[in-house]
Amino acid sequence: MTSAEGHAAGHAGRGGAAEFDGARVLRALGPLLPGLPITVVIACGATLLGHFFPVVGGPVFGILLGLLAGTAVSWLRDGQVAVGARFAGRAVLQASVVVLGTGLSLTQVLDVGGGSLPVMFGTLAVALGGAYLLGRVLRINTELATLIGVGTGICGASAIAAASAVMRPKQSNVAYAIGTIFTFNIAAVLLFPPLGHLLGLSGHAFGLWSGTAVNDTSSVVAAAYSFGDGAGPYAIVVKLTRSLMIIPIVMVLAVLTAKREAAAQGEQVRIPVRKIVPGFLLGFLAAAALNSAGAIPAGWHDGLTLLGTFLITVALTGIGLGLRPTQLRNAGHRPLLLGALLWVCVAVTSLGLQAVTGTI
Repeated sequence: MTSAEGHAAGHAGRGGAAEFDGARVLRALGPLLPGLPITVVIACGATLLGHFFPVVGGPVFGILLGLLAGTAVSWLRDGQVAVGARFAGRAVLQASVVVLGTGLSLTQVLDVGGGSLPVMFGTLAVALGGAYLLGRVLRINTELATLIGVGTGICGASAIAAASAVMRPKQSNVAYAIGTIFTFNIAAVLLFPPLGHLLGLSGHAFGLWSGTAVNDTSSVVAAAYSFGDGAGPYAIVVKLTRSLMIIPIVMVLAVLTAKREAAAQGEQVRIPVRKIVPGFLLGFLAAAALNSAGAIPAGWHDGLTLLGTFLITVALTGIGLGLRPTQLRNAGHRPLLLGALLWVCVAVTSLGLQAVTGTI
């Protein structure tokens, strides 16, 4: 064989390897096509709408557009498209939680001070305990009540996303929980600032109140900065600290879910560590630790926040694509009533604990 022939043979071999790798990638991505790209395109539209209507936000528009698209074009929620949409509703959902961890700083948590922690823990206990008790009274299934309680007590859509990643709930329950949280986000933005002025709250007190009693981070920002008097920056730090409660809550939900699944299969309850501490939760912790250590440049924060929100929008769009309007209609008005009662209880508890601890 001449050197030219050898070179040609080597080139052909490398080309064959490249073609093999390409085929392997296509085989891996094949089941996600065309569902995942379609989901991403719809999520882009939802993100654009969220930009123009930030109080509503991209994730809520994602569920709505996904539901509308799946209802109008039936094949979008069936067959091969459904596989990619389900992938978005699970794997992309987990990835979004990891990215959102880059916005948390443990040093900021320490700066908040011990005085605000009783208020945060108290409101969280009321939200979760109230979701369990009121959910039983209102005859709401435990899965939906838990999602509404987690969303109310921690950080709205982000907390529901994290809880869904380990609970694997029905898509209709996720959608209804998001819708409930959204309803009271809007109410909080409109009602909290005038109520705060009526009650004579200082900027610090209002920041703590909105940071512990308003569901979603974007709504906390809107309400606190509308109030003025320096409430905004403090409310954001309180809200970030509250967001860290995702970690223990998700671990508890992971254990309960694993126990339920084992019992349903008639197996002895042995819970592996990977189920107690899911991989995405470790990623969330690692991202927060890197940010706390200053390893993530400050200039990246806005971009990473946008990326995390977009990934949640993609995930919720995938969930929306798999929904049917009848699933939401069957839930009735009781979940919305649960959300209202929890919202009022948490708001009143926050003010009461501030009065008791002298932080009002």
